Amino acid sequence: MLDLGPAFIKVGQVLSTRPDIVPPTYVEEFATLQDEVPEEAGGDPMTVVEAELEDTIDLETLEPVAGGSLAFVYTAEYESERIALKVRRPGIVAVIERDLRVIRGFVPLLLLLADKRQRYSIENLAGDFEDIILEELDFARESSIMAEIDDNFADDDRIIVPDTYPDLCSERVVAMEYVEGRKITNERALAAVGIEPTEMATLIARTYLKMGLIDGVFHADPHPGNLSVTDDGRLVIYDYGMSQRLTADEQADITALYRTLVRRDVDGLLNTLIALEVLDPAVDRVQVRRVLELVIENLEGRSEVTWRQIITELFARLHEFPFRIPPNVMLLMRVGTVGEGVCRTLDPDFDFLGVTRSFLVDHGFIESELETLLSDVRGDLRESLPVLARTPARFDTVFGQLERGELVVRTEPVESPTGGDPAVGYAVLAGALFVAASVLLFHEGSLEIVAGIGGLLSLGQYLRKRRHQ
Repeated sequence: MLDLGPAFIKVGQVLSTRPDIVPPTYVEEFATLQDEVPEEAGGDPMTVVEAELEDTIDLETLEPVAGGSLAFVYTAEYESERIALKVRRPGIVAVIERDLRVIRGFVPLLLLLADKRQRYSIENLAGDFEDIILEELDFARESSIMAEIDDNFADDDRIIVPDTYPDLCSERVVAMEYVEGRKITNERALAAVGIEPTEMATLIARTYLKMGLIDGVFHADPHPGNLSVTDDGRLVIYDYGMSQRLTADEQADITALYRTLVRRDVDGLLNTLIALEVLDPAVDRVQVRRVLELVIENLEGRSEVTWRQIITELFARLHEFPFRIPPNVMLLMRVGTVGEGVCRTLDPDFDFLGVTRSFLVDHGFIESELETLLSDVRGDLRESLPVLARTPARFDTVFGQLERGELVVRTEPVESPTGGDPAVGYAVLAGALFVAASVLLFHEGSLEIVAGIGGLLSLGQYLRKRRHQ
């Protein structure tokens, strides 16, 4: 992939989050791909700077900072301030479009070789790659999303999204505030500003959950190179090329995905996967439900569960069915797995799922454990009340039949009537009195107290008899 160039590097990075297409071994290997390509690939970005900004900034102050498969980053002086410039390689669009045509040509051949279950995913493969890669090449879109995310965190002074300079931004250039920081995984950097690794990991996790589930626009590339900590302990997020906006429906469905996974809600998870178009609507729901139940059982049997384990287990099992991972879901999966990796680098014992549950509770997406228990009890009571309300009438009917001799109970002894357990009678009596107390609770008077006391006394006699035996 490195030898083939920028487009295939991006394809490999996308495949690292596509277990619906490639096996786990390939997923892990593709995840190691970095933006390492020869500097001459796609041309010299300085020609873009000269063409677009020569009359605006002093080119003599330009200093290179970093390079990637699609762009280079420089710093320069602008209005007595140091700014950062992300500049797209001049010929990279033509290279990418050529390579995407090659990939599109491969898709029909892949469909001939793929089994029926994979075709649902492969049919959309080239389009998914094209959407993600071409959006990353649109720097005007990147600067717009960057400004939007900056506005969303305007009230949170712990997060820094570099300000953009709209007058300098274009389809090929993102001009932004130059913010210095130390690499987030640098333990000395965190210690120097008095921040515990767990505290920073929690801040990162909750920041990305807010972007995806509340704001609906998110940075999708939270690897250590894009996260820094400032000297005053604030989190800096760089490089918004891989980012996405969600529609209201997508946001609601993805929120439901997180909620159902955290709560181990099998039916909710099945409905959400169909709504997100991960599963074909015509899929055998009964069979899928059995598979999802197995996934939950396997996860609950482990002493420690991570987000990556959930995703890996889930999609490994779903290979039995036609399924795909749409681009927005793929990017959010990437946020979860890459973000969790960063958090666990900071704190090896970091509980990403615990923080996710806490976030969902804090923002009203799920109830707390106590509220969930009370909700379940209320639901049980609502279902039971109609039955309980009809119980007194049924008792009257049965007692009337007994008085008139219309009801006869015949039993055949299973064993010899000799011997037996005299304590059983007290157990039966106690049970009957407790049921009676429950029924009488809905009627006037205090007979339920008498029945309850009688039940307790019978239960005491039962326990005493059993102890003697």
